[in-house]
Amino acid sequence: MQVTILYFDGCPHWRTAEARVREAVARLGRSDVVITRQRVLTGEQSDELPFRGSPTVLVDGRDPFPAPPLPSGLSCRVWLPDAGFGGAPTVEQLMEVLDG
Repeated sequence: MQVTILYFDGCPHWRTAEARVREAVARLGRSDVVITRQRVLTGEQSDELPFRGSPTVLVDGRDPFPAPPLPSGLSCRVWLPDAGFGGAPTVEQLMEVLDG
């Protein structure tokens, strides 16, 4: 399984997302998961990718977290965990996606 974190440098939440992905993988004992990062540099590049704001977490190239259509570009993504708004998916949300 390949997990890619798409981000841009101005986003303060991509590091949190990466830490949570790593924690979810560890909790699940998934030794088959490869985690990579891909920095999005331009608005044009964001148009070409499945980039829904930073951080976007892709699992095998697809965004498993449905969200309403948003304009592309270099912006932060808002996550809606059960506890309220956040800057990254929760460990529990990631575990649910990675456990399949």
